[in-house]
Amino acid sequence: MNTNLQFEQLEKAFFHDGYQLGMKAVEANMEQEALHQSLKEMYAAIDGLIDSLFVYARQQNQSIDCKRGCSWCCHQPVFALDYELDYLKAAVNKSFDAETISGIAEKAKQKQTKLSLLKGDDLMNAKHPCPLLKDKTCMAYDARPMACRIYLSSDVKSCVHFYNHPDDKTTYPALLDMPMRLGRMMNEGFKAALKTNAVEAKEYRIEEKLI
Repeated sequence: MNTNLQFEQLEKAFFHDGYQLGMKAVEANMEQEALHQSLKEMYAAIDGLIDSLFVYARQQNQSIDCKRGCSWCCHQPVFALDYELDYLKAAVNKSFDAETISGIAEKAKQKQTKLSLLKGDDLMNAKHPCPLLKDKTCMAYDARPMACRIYLSSDVKSCVHFYNHPDDKTTYPALLDMPMRLGRMMNEGFKAALKTNAVEAKEYRIEEKLI
């Protein structure tokens, strides 16, 4: 079977799985607990795929350079759908005390102030730490949105270069295509399911929903 055709079928399968998970939330009348449980299951599914990729890469002596304490990508704008960011904020509110939550909100406000007037390449190339970044580690790692989960690099040097030279059009982070495409398709399926219940998901930057 043609490789492209196989991948298209895989994308359809991930879209379908995301759709089914979204429909579980719809059938539960979009109650917050049900919506968050469906999101948790979607994230677990994509995490399972990524774990398998790490195992395969090790077996093939190939590199996936992402690891705890590597945070080069945590300084760029990260976009996520509103239901993901509601889930993220709920996790933050549940996990931290009032002082910590206030500190996160202040950092979010600072990033929002810096990025709110930027557009196009100026926005996408802007570097400012995520409000949830502490000691090069995500404070809400288990609740991070899909965009963070599927952003995997095979060469940390390319990430460092993009951090230091974001305007260089000759070099970009060496990202893995498969998890990015499949994760996006799964989220698109989830989004499509919510749309059947007249829920139009909108995209925001992380900091916009943490203020």
